[in-house]
Amino acid sequence: MAGQFRSYVWDPLLILSQIVLMQAVYYGSLGLWLALVDGLVRSSPSLDQMFDAEILGFSTPPGRLSMMSFVLNALTCALGLLYFVRRGKQCLDFTVTVHFFHLLGCWFYSSRFPSALTWWLVQAVCIALMAVIGEYLCMRTELKEIPLNSAPKSNV
Repeated sequence: MAGQFRSYVWDPLLILSQIVLMQAVYYGSLGLWLALVDGLVRSSPSLDQMFDAEILGFSTPPGRLSMMSFVLNALTCALGLLYFVRRGKQCLDFTVTVHFFHLLGCWFYSSRFPSALTWWLVQAVCIALMAVIGEYLCMRTELKEIPLNSAPKSNV
């Protein structure tokens, strides 16, 4: 159907580059949030904070700070969805893809499947926040009024 408004062609290179870019945004901003939080409490940064499922928890201060970093990262990644994906319909897809690759990274890093309930809860909250806020932001830009003419209006 050639006469459709906003018809899109499937572009696997674009989709792959968006996935790679969103992974870079995810880990880059998560690293920055963890470094900022670690700097505030004078803790030593570690990859365990990012990839070890057992470190997240309510009982220890590093666990709570890591959970806070993951939630703040979800908000940052929602902005990444706005700037790099730009489609409200694709926000949930990219969010789940990013978190699926994070699951694989955690599994590979710790050599065991993440079984901590806290890790799964944090990931579910982060998926919900990132997808909903990203979709809201993308929908706001998609629904902006399209100017029909750029000529200044004159009162006749």
